[in-house]
Amino acid sequence: MATRRTSHRPPTDKGEQQPVFVPPAGRKPLAARMRPRTLDEVVGHEQLIGEHGTLRRALERGHLGSLLFWGPPGSGKTSLARVLAEEVGAQLVTISAVMSGVAEVRAIVAEARDGLSLHGRQTVLFIDEIHRFNKAQQDALLPHVEDGTVTLVGATTENPYFEVNSALLSRLRVYRLEPLTDEQVAIVVRRALTDAERGLAGDLGPTGGVALADDAFEHLVGLSAGDARQALNVLEGAVSIADSDGIRDAAGRVAPRLGDVEAAAQQRALAYDRAGDGHYDTVSAFIKSIRGNDPDAALYWLAAMIAAGEDPRFIARRLIISASEDIGLADPRALEVAVAAARALDWVGLPEAQYNLAEATVMLAVTTKSNAAGRGYFAAMDDVLRHGSLPVPAHLRSSGSGRSKYRYPHDFEGDDVEQQYLPDKLVGRRYYLPGGQGMEARIGERLERLGEGRRQPQRRKPPTQGQEDVDPMSAGSEGMRRRRQSMREMAEGQRGDAADNSAKDPPADA
Repeated sequence: MATRRTSHRPPTDKGEQQPVFVPPAGRKPLAARMRPRTLDEVVGHEQLIGEHGTLRRALERGHLGSLLFWGPPGSGKTSLARVLAEEVGAQLVTISAVMSGVAEVRAIVAEARDGLSLHGRQTVLFIDEIHRFNKAQQDALLPHVEDGTVTLVGATTENPYFEVNSALLSRLRVYRLEPLTDEQVAIVVRRALTDAERGLAGDLGPTGGVALADDAFEHLVGLSAGDARQALNVLEGAVSIADSDGIRDAAGRVAPRLGDVEAAAQQRALAYDRAGDGHYDTVSAFIKSIRGNDPDAALYWLAAMIAAGEDPRFIARRLIISASEDIGLADPRALEVAVAAARALDWVGLPEAQYNLAEATVMLAVTTKSNAAGRGYFAAMDDVLRHGSLPVPAHLRSSGSGRSKYRYPHDFEGDDVEQQYLPDKLVGRRYYLPGGQGMEARIGERLERLGEGRRQPQRRKPPTQGQEDVDPMSAGSEGMRRRRQSMREMAEGQRGDAADNSAKDPPADA
């Protein structure tokens, strides 16, 4: 059976049931003691619970609908469920999908139905790891969620659009919780260090309180990777180690060292600072290894960033940039692979997405390289900055008398024709000079063939047999004009029919 947070004891004035057993505060882990008690104590998720957040506005109206929190461990799913139930004065029942079954769900629903009919009390059923429920278990929730017997709050670390039945999902609002930022984790840690009621600064902490050195604090926050619970668990372990070793500062406070945080986390501090030079130096080495065709070094620096807690989305963005900056049209597949890796990261997350990032890294490192497209673009940008936005040649404009002189390339053999495309001041200027590797070698050959053809007499294509020669641009414009006219006429006809039917209908009180 699953662990339940409520019992059959009578409800309190707030409509909540008293728990059967509450461990002494001193026996609770620091992370459990520091759970937020109100919305204002919740850190992060401004889009949901900030001043104009979706959930906060709903709660201000006294309404809490069934919903599902999707987010990584330690992002606050359970804490939010507890706070939301408290805000609407509902009874909270918590079960784990790993340990519960249909029988327990039915028992909870029966209690909820009694509470609703006898006391008008709302029940919030919080199911942790709801994706672990099989189809039959999820189906058992459907009628009770739909008729409001229970307000379901689910939590999952997996993509619910794959793991939760569509029928149940359609009855829930899905909210995605992002990992906390380092700044937000730092707020949680500082609160635990200074809280005299529940944290380490009062009777529940060591005598004299706790002082955490800057290097130990930064490492603690960094290794948490947005997981507030992990940060507090490691902090509690580091304090215990330092206290047992008698490590205190001049003020008599327990002073965990960097080594104590490493020992508590069972993770060695890497020489990498996500906000400082280490961050930029490592990603610089990563990109330069890709540019330099060294897959081994590129994989090493990728692993170093992942192990040090670097945001994998930052790495994916750098791969996408490198695909165009360093490879370009020498191998257009590189951009496709980099974008696919970023999408895979979004779908599956770490740790599995390490395969996707590694695959993209190796592909970019070993394929042919060219920066010709980027080099040409910035040469064009230099001319724009130097000369300003020059006038568009008359025959390229969308309107005006010169438009008739435009030569439609598809009317000519080879679907190409010699004419001016650059502004008058830049005629003859070349920006894109393709390299001699990969796809760009073929691009260069094609441009040479086009140049040679433009130096020859230009010949129009013969008319296609059985097909009238028309101007596709003019025909397309005329077709859209007639479409808009037909839609206006149809709308006017429908309004007329509606008015006629309204006149024929008898009065409501007839």
